[in-house]
Amino acid sequence: MKIERTKNAARNIVFDGALKMFNLAMPLIMRRIILNYLGVNYLGLSGLFTSILSFLNLAELGVGGAMIFSMYRPIAEDDAPTICALMRLYRTFYRVIGLVIAVIGLSITPFLTRLVHSDLPNGINLYILYYMNLASTVLTYWLFAYKNCLLHAHQRTDVGSKITLVINIVLNVVRVLVLVFFRSYYLYLGAQLISQIAENIIKSIVVSKMYPNYSPKGTLPKEKVRDITHRVRDLFTAKFSGVILNSADTLVISSYLGLVPLALFQNYFYIVNALRGILYVFLAACKAGIGNSLVTESQEKNFYDLRKLSLMFNWVVSLSSAMLMCMYQPFMRIWMGEEYLLDLGCMFCFVLYFYTYEINRLVNLYKDAAGIWHKDRFRPLVASLVNLGLNLATVQWLGLYGVVLSTVVSVVLIELPWLINNLFHEVFPTSYLWTYLKDLGSYIGASAICIAVSWYLCGLYHTGEWGTLILNACVSFAVTNLIFFLLFSRTRLFKDSLRIVKKTVLRKVGKNA
Repeated sequence: MKIERTKNAARNIVFDGALKMFNLAMPLIMRRIILNYLGVNYLGLSGLFTSILSFLNLAELGVGGAMIFSMYRPIAEDDAPTICALMRLYRTFYRVIGLVIAVIGLSITPFLTRLVHSDLPNGINLYILYYMNLASTVLTYWLFAYKNCLLHAHQRTDVGSKITLVINIVLNVVRVLVLVFFRSYYLYLGAQLISQIAENIIKSIVVSKMYPNYSPKGTLPKEKVRDITHRVRDLFTAKFSGVILNSADTLVISSYLGLVPLALFQNYFYIVNALRGILYVFLAACKAGIGNSLVTESQEKNFYDLRKLSLMFNWVVSLSSAMLMCMYQPFMRIWMGEEYLLDLGCMFCFVLYFYTYEINRLVNLYKDAAGIWHKDRFRPLVASLVNLGLNLATVQWLGLYGVVLSTVVSVVLIELPWLINNLFHEVFPTSYLWTYLKDLGSYIGASAICIAVSWYLCGLYHTGEWGTLILNACVSFAVTNLIFFLLFSRTRLFKDSLRIVKKTVLRKVGKNA
């Protein structure tokens, strides 16, 4: 089957992008409405349920990616029997996953009250709310979710994005009405449960109409099933770290500090997470090209490409970090109010977390593009366990500082060195390592200068909340770009990187003309 890659990619960018922007904007609005009509405790409670279910969703990690990958060749060859057999296997996997989540979710019910420190909202039945969240997650797997693999494998994620976008718009309108007029968290979650059921059913109907020749039937050779199972295992361990790093923090804060500190933590974390999502678009656009280049080009050229990408990405990350440092508190005052601010030291820890996470993610991108998941399979497990151990050891005497800094330590001391070691043993010669470390050190130093100078200059004035926010954005933007330009503009790396950016921009302008 011939897939219109360019046309589909354009559709996906438009509608996936629209969905992403909507999903970034709506929580800003909904969290403020929940705060106004229900209180800060409910913000923490919502985050607690999300984190518990993220832990339960560990059962899925790797299944979707492995199954979609397995469909590429049979789709290209119009091998309908294999596609149908894969769908049947996918359906079986998801039914088992749903059952595992349901069983484990029910088994941890007796421990729910231990996950809330002491500030559960009055009149709330924690168990009913938890069961509603659990039902929403389980139904995601049991109600035809396996059919989504056809949209992904055919590069038609725009179809799913359209449906999800419409459902989410309706859902959030209903949520706002429920909160404003009824102030009921039960109805709020009920609307979410109904929308999840509706979304799955509508997607199933649409996929069946688009691909009527495919249905879950037939069997695969044992060797094929074994290969898919191994790929699922390696992808599981590769993604495990991210879930633990994000969810363990929430569970530890709720258990030891309470729902109010958890709500404040998540307000700040949401901003970091949104910014990470935006930067991911940059990395995702590079991944396929990197994978192709690693196969077709020389090690010398690939390493030079890594150095160019590192310069460009570190520039972007440094700019984002400096702007985050200078805009965080003014934005939080406007969004949530003065009484819900964390202190400046804790805010700086979030900026440090963002910076270290993004630097690590660039190296991780090359690891994924090279497909060295098996070699890398133990790193996420060790890093996540260290993070969890440090969380438990420090939360009671350092509070939120201990939780955020535990993640930073696990990334800086375990994740990043381990990834770099794998990269320069499996992909690049070890003789290139010192050059890369020198580059990385210079970028970290430049970033520190940018953040420090921007912070100092932004502390010299105050022009009201909105005025300060806008002026801080302009100052940090100008300072970071100026410093990076002064430090690196004369290097060959900068000139070659600038040439690539110009070529890309001109090509896009030419296409749109």
